[in-house]
Amino acid sequence: MSERSKLYEDKMEKSLKNLESELQGVRAGRANPHVLDKILVDYYGSPTGIQQVANVQVPEARMITISPWEPKMVKPIIKAIQTSDLGINPTDDGHVIRLVFPELTEERRKQLVKDVKKKGENAKVAVRNIRRDGNDQLKKLKKSEEVSEDEIVDEEDILQKATDKYIKKIDEVVEAKTKELMTI
Repeated sequence: MSERSKLYEDKMEKSLKNLESELQGVRAGRANPHVLDKILVDYYGSPTGIQQVANVQVPEARMITISPWEPKMVKPIIKAIQTSDLGINPTDDGHVIRLVFPELTEERRKQLVKDVKKKGENAKVAVRNIRRDGNDQLKKLKKSEEVSEDEIVDEEDILQKATDKYIKKIDEVVEAKTKELMTI
C-alpha cells in the first residue's frame, strides 16, 4: 500500500471512529456515562467536560450520579444538562446530581433508530467523499505524468477496496446500535 492510499484509509478510519463516538452518546434505555461526553460546563470561564469536574457513576441500570468535586459546581452542571439535547431533567440534593433515564417507548426507539441510520449515512458520505478526493488526486497525477497508468489503476483499486471495507464496517456499527436500541 502506498503512502497516498494509507493517508486516505486513515481518513476513512477517522470517519468510522467519529461515528462510533457519536453513537455512544445515543442512549438505549440504559444509563451510559458517554451521553455526558459532549456536555460542557462553565468551569472558571472555561468550557470543560463534566468528567473533568465531577465523579460520574452508574449505580443502577437506568441512573447516573454526578458528584462534583466542588459543591459550587452543582448548579452549573445542572444548567449544562438542562440546556443540552439529553432530554432528562436532573435532580439534586445539593451535593449529588441524579439523572434517571426513563424506559424508552417504542416510538422513541424508532426515532432513535432513524437518527442512528442518518448518522451512519452521513459517515458513508464522508467515506465516499474521501474516495472522491483520492481519485481526483490520482487524476492530477495522471495528467502530470509523474506515475504510470498501471500505478494509477492499482491506486484506484486500493482506494475502492478501502471504501468498500469502511462502508461495510459502518453498516455493522449501525446494525449493532439498531439492535441495541430495539432490544427491550
